Amino acid sequence: MNSPNEPTEPPPQSLHLEKSKGLTVTWRDGSKGFIDVVTLRRMSQSADARQERESMSTNPLHILKHSSSEPLSALTAELVGNYAVRIRFSDGHDTGLFSWLYLRSLADSAPQA
Repeated sequence: MNSPNEPTEPPPQSLHLEKSKGLTVTWRDGSKGFIDVVTLRRMSQSADARQERESMSTNPLHILKHSSSEPLSALTAELVGNYAVRIRFSDGHDTGLFSWLYLRSLADSAPQA
């Protein structure tokens, strides 16, 4: 996940998962960020999600896979060591890890409400 030369981000002060909405991250510097559940799923670092993003960038008519008629939700968030969180989604996806640095970049680029 993090190479020896990659910058790191200290663990957040807190994570708050609202299953139908998304993840609120409170960082140690006092700043907060929110990432909605659809963005978390789409931006997962898993191989299948990366392949989907590549297909979307090269083919504007790419059809996204959706395995359920139910709205997407995040079921659980599990800490992985001291460097990441794994989120399990209602569509069965649970293989992507979100490092603290990656979460910070997603939160910083998310539209603010």
